[in-house]
Amino acid sequence: MFVWCSLWCLRYLIGGAASWNGGDLISEAKNGVVAVIIQYRLGVFGFLAGSQVKANGALNAGLLDQEFALKWIQKHISKFGGDPDRVTIWGESAGAGSVLQHVVARDGGTNPPLFRAAMSSSSFLPSQYPFNGAVPERIFSQVVSHTGCGSASDALSCLRAVNASTLQAANVNVSRSGFSGTYVSVPVVDGEFITQRPTQALRQGKVNGRALLAVTNTNEGRNFVNQSTATTVTASDYVLRLFPNLGDANAATVSRLYAGIGAPIDQANAIMGESIFICPTYFMLNAFPMASFKGEYAIPGGNHGDDVGFYFPSSRGTAFNNAAFRTSFSGAFMDFATSLDPNHKINSGNITPLWLQHLIGHSEMLFNRTVAGKPDIRPVTSGALLQRCAFWESVGNLTAQ
Repeated sequence: MFVWCSLWCLRYLIGGAASWNGGDLISEAKNGVVAVIIQYRLGVFGFLAGSQVKANGALNAGLLDQEFALKWIQKHISKFGGDPDRVTIWGESAGAGSVLQHVVARDGGTNPPLFRAAMSSSSFLPSQYPFNGAVPERIFSQVVSHTGCGSASDALSCLRAVNASTLQAANVNVSRSGFSGTYVSVPVVDGEFITQRPTQALRQGKVNGRALLAVTNTNEGRNFVNQSTATTVTASDYVLRLFPNLGDANAATVSRLYAGIGAPIDQANAIMGESIFICPTYFMLNAFPMASFKGEYAIPGGNHGDDVGFYFPSSRGTAFNNAAFRTSFSGAFMDFATSLDPNHKINSGNITPLWLQHLIGHSEMLFNRTVAGKPDIRPVTSGALLQRCAFWESVGNLTAQ
């Protein structure tokens, strides 16, 4: 039986396995999968970096937790009726970002393989610095300061002795210190598990797994931009706050590329959503040139996280209570997990038309509704968006992605 492994959390900071009912996935797949939902360390507990952690600890501990679980699945899932050769990993938000990390892990050479396919919903790729870069070292110093370990001769040993509640308080305070919409406890390039910037590995085709299904939401960025700045924000100022190393010339290019997208606050929303969620998804799709499928969740307002209720209906409601849409949208994931092709439909009520592989005309499947309240599911292309994504890929060394 196929194995569906889910990695779920929000921004590598909050969330837990208990929030998601794996039984929903089993029901939607008509008992055709074994579902495993992984818990891993979050915040500074899972992603504290810096040279001292490298010297006497584990970088990207949260990702290593996930890898440990995937190895456990390989060893034990057959006892639950699962097939270790047919594992598909999937996540949303930072869970989807984790999927991306495992796709590029160990330069795409994880051996033995831990999964055969990957699925991502709103893949999250913020700036990912070298473990000993200025930003990770500053975050380490802030955590040390907040926990009273600033004067310790061995700061890491001091941190290990600190009460968990004190560490959690530091976790919250340091996380709140970042620019609005950005997060400090995220993966780093550690030189072992993640050997180079993810966009570099994807461009080189150094990936684990054989196939990919990826879905993004139309308005990924809105939830992460301070909407109260609508009267003052500009695209150039916003992008330099988001990516300080980008420089004035590139900021001017961003202003030009996003000039036609509504008001300045709409441009800021699009910059956040495309640079950190949508475009990295395209980069990942391109790394699976003959085996990738792309979908877009566009039910108004199409915000980040609005799609989650369709995957886990027992945990969260949905914005479109239509049986045919529910069957078709969530069914894409079930169908891909079992056959690596969303055209091989488990449920006869699935009304989605033929999926083309993404690189055939840069095709993707739109999941929307009509004004009359009917499902609107059809293939589309996004030429202007892809042009903006080409820019973001070209400056990956400056955005640290």
